Amino acid sequence: MSIYKECDIRGVYGQDLNDETAYLLGRAVGTRLTDQSIVVGGDARTSTPALIQQLIKGLNQSGAHVINLGLIPTPLMYFAKKALKSAGGIMVTASHNPSEYNGFKIMIGEWPMQPQELKGLEENIIKKDFIEKSGTMKTYSIEKEYADFILPRVQPRRRLKIVIDAGNGASSELAPQLFRKTGYEVVELFCLFDGNFPNRNPNPAVKGNLLRLQEYVVSEAADLGIGLDGDGDRVVFVDNRGHHCESERSFVILIEEYLKNKKSSVVYDGKSSSIVKNCITRLGSKPIMERSGHAFIKRTFLENGSELAGEVSGHFFFSELGFDDGLYAALKMSCILSEQDLSMADIMDSIEQTIITPDLRIEIEEDRIADLMENLSDWEHKYPVSRLDGIRIEFPTGWVLVRRSVTEPCITIRLEADTLKAAKEMSNSVFRNKYDDINRVILKSL
Repeated sequence: MSIYKECDIRGVYGQDLNDETAYLLGRAVGTRLTDQSIVVGGDARTSTPALIQQLIKGLNQSGAHVINLGLIPTPLMYFAKKALKSAGGIMVTASHNPSEYNGFKIMIGEWPMQPQELKGLEENIIKKDFIEKSGTMKTYSIEKEYADFILPRVQPRRRLKIVIDAGNGASSELAPQLFRKTGYEVVELFCLFDGNFPNRNPNPAVKGNLLRLQEYVVSEAADLGIGLDGDGDRVVFVDNRGHHCESERSFVILIEEYLKNKKSSVVYDGKSSSIVKNCITRLGSKPIMERSGHAFIKRTFLENGSELAGEVSGHFFFSELGFDDGLYAALKMSCILSEQDLSMADIMDSIEQTIITPDLRIEIEEDRIADLMENLSDWEHKYPVSRLDGIRIEFPTGWVLVRRSVTEPCITIRLEADTLKAAKEMSNSVFRNKYDDINRVILKSL
């Protein structure tokens, strides 16, 4: 399995990638950025320091001038690149993956890297087609500039009690510091750096990974719980009753705040509930659906000058930043909540609800996947079918999306309908008989 994914480079450290991988990547990126500056940061994983060291060595030997930001959340790398006017940026991280993984998020120029650009880097590395030139390296702390930029934009009206679960990741120190500076009462949960992630999986979007946070919010009688991922670019919320807040409904709260006095466009991924599109349309703005994946969402967000963008995974992009930021999203949500008379649970209850499955991952044989995708294509004779990201069939009462994995023999499925009856009818009509095993998984999740 290749470490070169659609949006970044990622794999198991010591198995799929190693220190030499970092060095060669530095040579390849440095060759493209000879005599130019590049910001470099890393998350809290135990393998990150060694990878950063070799990455910087490779960048320097190809003539790049490195600004080493140290251990930071990914959004601070984006911020530093912009603030310091650097030509590129690399974050050493495997984001929400388990501790044995690591990888690289790369920016060359102003746009996120596309799959074909990552493929080009891979080819450069294979050929070892590098420039030989001496670069430089200096360390730099960006945290104060970041705080000075964002804190004036998220000042609350009243003091809330917030539980922060950083999952021992890259936001473990910065998140509690900024929330306290903003005036909140903060309860810390897993806010010590530990790249082994001993307390929970670093992916907060998976239900079950934030159980301790949910318990803490209730026991502490807190107003809000915040669950950050391993590198701090994603966030999931827990309401004051200890309930996991679906990312689409959290996104609706942000959309209503940002579009209440202006019209714009908002980008969302194709797995999102229809409540996102309905909210954007109701507020007189333009909904833009894009395929899932950080690079695809961000590029469309930037190209359209959109006010916001969001993904089911908990990525939220903001026009005032120009990138996604889990910590800023958490501060912004807390600020919005501080201006309301309702609790977070009451606000969530007020948002439109539909019948929707989780993002279901189902392992099936390759030949059955091909047969299924061909069968789904035949539905375009009856209903609209989108191939933006997999195959999505638009029924009068909802939709079903099937996406094929590019790395392993499995599919992911999501289905949404107006009512439970309609959801069951859609699943039965598409999957019953020939794909009964898939149909059972869907019906069980409803």
